[in-house]
Amino acid sequence: MKLIYEKSQAGRRASALPRYENLPSPPELPEELRRSEPPRLAEVPEFELVRHFTELSTRNFGVDTGFYPLGSCTMKYNPRINERLAALPGFARLHPLQDEDGAQGALELMWRLQEILAEVTGLHAVSLQPAAGSQGELTGLLLVRAYFAARGEAEQRRTVVIPDTAHGTNPASVTMAGYELTPVRTDARGNIDVDDLRGKVDEHTAALMLTNPSTVGLFDENIEEIERIFHGVGALMYYDGANLNAVCGISRPGDMGFDIVHINLHKTFSQPHGGGGPGGGPVAVRESLEPFLPVPAVVQQDEGRFGLEYDRPQTIGKVRGFTGPFGVFVRSYAFLRMWGPRLREMSEVAVLNANYVLARLKEAYDLPFDRLCMHEFVLSARTLKREHGCTALDVAKRLMDYSFHPPTIYFPLIVPEALMIEPTETEAKETLDAFCDAMLAIVREAGEEPELLKEAPHHRPVKRLDEVRAAKRPVVKYGFEEHPDAKGEPKVAAAEAPKGV
Repeated sequence: MKLIYEKSQAGRRASALPRYENLPSPPELPEELRRSEPPRLAEVPEFELVRHFTELSTRNFGVDTGFYPLGSCTMKYNPRINERLAALPGFARLHPLQDEDGAQGALELMWRLQEILAEVTGLHAVSLQPAAGSQGELTGLLLVRAYFAARGEAEQRRTVVIPDTAHGTNPASVTMAGYELTPVRTDARGNIDVDDLRGKVDEHTAALMLTNPSTVGLFDENIEEIERIFHGVGALMYYDGANLNAVCGISRPGDMGFDIVHINLHKTFSQPHGGGGPGGGPVAVRESLEPFLPVPAVVQQDEGRFGLEYDRPQTIGKVRGFTGPFGVFVRSYAFLRMWGPRLREMSEVAVLNANYVLARLKEAYDLPFDRLCMHEFVLSARTLKREHGCTALDVAKRLMDYSFHPPTIYFPLIVPEALMIEPTETEAKETLDAFCDAMLAIVREAGEEPELLKEAPHHRPVKRLDEVRAAKRPVVKYGFEEHPDAKGEPKVAAAEAPKGV
């Protein structure tokens, strides 16, 4: 397929604007802001433009086109009713600076969403402001810092404990918040190694950051003991809500002993995501942490009115412009109201689907932790690599030929040749069976014709890329006459990152 610039022909236009006489002169731009020459854009007629981008759209893969078992990302179907509600004029056209009297419906929706999230997490108060899970993490750690500063312990509490299965954003958030990272190992059953943990938690510990269930798809069997260890030294417990889809209505982070939770509205509660957004990462906290939440806070006032409250002297301030990503709130609120008291069923089906797929695949792939999983699970292609030279990457690329999106690979880092699979609750048994059949067929192909995997994908618009060259020599704009032709270039030499044996 040609680039839009390669279809360009001088003088062709998609539209023509009328030219009027005696129009007032446009304002003069400062010299330093003026272009020295007009931008060089593609010149194509309208129908060519429409055809080009329509063809590009057919090459996209998403939950609307196929099964998307991307582990730890919860790529569930997003009901269309959510989009219709978010597009209602009173929501879609609402200006963020609208006065409170003219935004009562939006404020009430946000307040009610906060109340639902507080109930789901088992905590006292919620801020909707963070715009992503990663920003929710950072906001949570800023709350930890403010809490200990108010207690006069800011200099004493310098470390945050993170397990070796943590999402990569966790250590990044720890560093950004000004804390030191203390890693803790995972034991043979996939839990935090409590013996290793005890020696790393003391009066200098500020918090634990934990995903439960973890990224290996297992609920930590020692969570009550972990809570006693941290609260015993006055530290806080932070819950990474990336995997909340497994436990809604079944167990609540607050009841497990967690003090702070961030929630991924774009995963658990059906806001479409991928490709960088949009998302939502609300933070829920215990009552002792509520004074530090970001402002403005959405509150219920007298006589059933709703408003924004700024007068909170201990607040950490704003973490985002205005009150948060409002369209995300509408979609997630609609999704939660659709489930209503049956929200538990959502998580139960997600767990059931994951265990069904695991039961069909665990004999063909290596299983690092032989337990019932939660909403996702991790397999390993270690034996395929050792016996046939086929890696997790090869399995993922070959799966694309079967019209399935690959699972997450090489994560978590503690599992060599990891394949992390999350089917979500929205997939039918027929789809799960077709996926399992493809995964089992790939194992047979690895034994009979390994090159089939190593050269995959074979039937996609883009074949296997030279990922090293793409990273080291990215081409991010069209160069016209100087545009490089990468087809004939030699491959960039680089040592392959170790991925286990």
